Amino acid sequence: MEIINQTNRTMLFEEINPEKLDLVTIVGDVKGIDSLSDEKIKEINEHLLVRSFDEFLDKFSPTVYSFFNAANQRVMYTLKKPEGIPDDMISEIKVNQHNDFLKMLFTLIDTKRSQGITNVDFKFENLLDMISPKKVMDDIRQVRKEIHYMYSQYEKLDDDDPKKLDMGDKLNAMFEEASQNYNNVMAMLPLAIEDIKTRLLLGGTKEENEGEAVQIGMLTIGESGELKIIEAPKSETKELMLLDENSSTGLTTVFEEDYDSISESPSGYVRDLVVRTFVPLPAVQTEVNVEQEVQNYNTYLEFYKNAKDDFVKTVKPLVEKILGVKMFFDQYATKNKGMLPTMLVANAKLDMLVKSSNIPRLETFLNTVNSKNDFTDTIWFGIVPSVELETAGNVRVSRQRFKGNEKIVKQEGYSMESLSMLLQVVKDYKIQVFFNFESGEDTTFNSMATSGIEKYIDKCTPLVRREYSEFAVPCVPNFTIIPKEKSGVIIDSKMLQTEHGVELSKEKEDILKLWIEGVYVGAAYVAAGLVAAYQCPEYLREAFKTVNKDYPGVRFDIEAGDNSLRTVTTMAKEITGFTNKIKDSINSKNFGFVFSSENAQLQEKDIRRITVYKARSMALSEDGFDSIYKTLVSTYIERILRYQTGDFKHENIVRFFSNNPSSQKSKWLGSRGYVNSIIQDGDDMSYVIDEKSNMCHIDLVFNGNVKNLEVMITKGTSPVKA
Repeated sequence: MEIINQTNRTMLFEEINPEKLDLVTIVGDVKGIDSLSDEKIKEINEHLLVRSFDEFLDKFSPTVYSFFNAANQRVMYTLKKPEGIPDDMISEIKVNQHNDFLKMLFTLIDTKRSQGITNVDFKFENLLDMISPKKVMDDIRQVRKEIHYMYSQYEKLDDDDPKKLDMGDKLNAMFEEASQNYNNVMAMLPLAIEDIKTRLLLGGTKEENEGEAVQIGMLTIGESGELKIIEAPKSETKELMLLDENSSTGLTTVFEEDYDSISESPSGYVRDLVVRTFVPLPAVQTEVNVEQEVQNYNTYLEFYKNAKDDFVKTVKPLVEKILGVKMFFDQYATKNKGMLPTMLVANAKLDMLVKSSNIPRLETFLNTVNSKNDFTDTIWFGIVPSVELETAGNVRVSRQRFKGNEKIVKQEGYSMESLSMLLQVVKDYKIQVFFNFESGEDTTFNSMATSGIEKYIDKCTPLVRREYSEFAVPCVPNFTIIPKEKSGVIIDSKMLQTEHGVELSKEKEDILKLWIEGVYVGAAYVAAGLVAAYQCPEYLREAFKTVNKDYPGVRFDIEAGDNSLRTVTTMAKEITGFTNKIKDSINSKNFGFVFSSENAQLQEKDIRRITVYKARSMALSEDGFDSIYKTLVSTYIERILRYQTGDFKHENIVRFFSNNPSSQKSKWLGSRGYVNSIIQDGDDMSYVIDEKSNMCHIDLVFNGNVKNLEVMITKGTSPVKA
């Protein structure tokens, strides 16, 4: 480990935020250059390297851009910053830990993991309503409670008390979080919806429809086409602020000033809404225009539902990438941190990276980090999510007799040609690329349980018997976070005005519901995450007693013995398992990095997580396809050999393989018996030097299977001594 201190840096060949820098741009022109400078590598790491999911969100700040279209009265969303629209007309929605859609998905994954329930029995609807206005409001009430508590403590203390200053810092952080939505009208809409609903339904029971103080607003379009919620004409009542406690008055002022200073185009209605939300004021009796309020409530609700619908459809591909990165880092579930998995995000589409004009840039970068005897920045693995998987064409319908699926423009996946181009480049730098097919219903556990793996094998045929085959690792099936058929979210019901007041409609057509259309995570993220995790001896130590702290997990064979039941993924089971026929087919082909959702036990404990069934590349072997660890060990040994022999010097190679107790081969042979030993029982390594061709042929024997490694010898001047 002191020579090669990491064997798990992973490169993600995907675009996250087109507004941020990417690998192609930073590397720049490489004409006449073989290697990048240390300063350039440092710059690349500063912009593109992440060591945790939080750092990933921080560096790439995934964003959705929105603007209001006056022509169709809708909020428009896009993942690329629209050109030709003034900046002050565009709202940026950060897709981070505070985004309600992402928060809902994180909670769903964690709940499913803790319950260990399959998709068919899991109550998705209980968590999906987290993005309804009511649940958004619940979150705000909790924040409000904390702000009030902290502010009351703050006010009691003397001005120079250090404790007061600490509390001031905490209050600043809370206000910062609360204020992030002031300029995002869409984020304010749930507040307006719940605000009206609370007061209408509370006030509706009183005589002559008298309710609490109301300052209602209307949805309008401003002169420049921007969406505004403006304040409606105020009632004659002037007593709104009377009889308030001192602390609330103080907070009211703070929120008003905060809103006015931060908001780009302050609105009286939104200011009052913010204040009412975070500092509820006492009830004041006043005339209520119930008809107007019911109309506004229903308009807001309909608008919110449509906007949320459009937002979810736009953001879903981005969210699936974000979840993928989270799942990559989540696999490293260990208390004692050692060799932390790191990810270098190319932040460019694969098609852009493998353009003939950009390949030299990619090659120069990889040559710099992977062809030196300094292994700090070496890339070992790659992830390519979303490779196209064509399925049989649908029947063409000449006339629509029933309501069918709307033709949605699918997110474009990457072609097999682009993947082949990438593999052609990375094979020279020994990077094992984990890839998966487009996510959707056709690539789930459910689909594989019924239709098997033949379609994946057929699609991967072009990758067999190639120089790069051993570096291509197809990962199947993809993970389902929310199944399509269980992805309905009830936003709320419309409001009706009756002779007795107001009530929420019970009619089916008045219940507003949006469909997320399923959320999935590519298998390559989880596969690469797990393999990167078990490179760390500390990670292995939590599952095994015999772990050598000096060796990475390159020789760890996850298919051997009960290894797959000890090093499980963090993903909850999805189905009850594959049929014996499907399993026989997988076993006979030995194809791909296959995940399994089977019932299993280890030491009388049920395994409730998804496990690895196969871990194979596209390289053919005697019994189907070859295990991925063989390529990894071969790469590791070659790099250690290069380092210890001074770039393959003849006499040093002889010393490396000699029977001398201090030789590297003797040390490896002497430390067998560990789960991560480089040479295990049944393994061997030998070499033959061909003087004519100046090549050293190394035979690595894994359980009787031989893998060949060839290195070019550097001739020395001194005589060779064994």
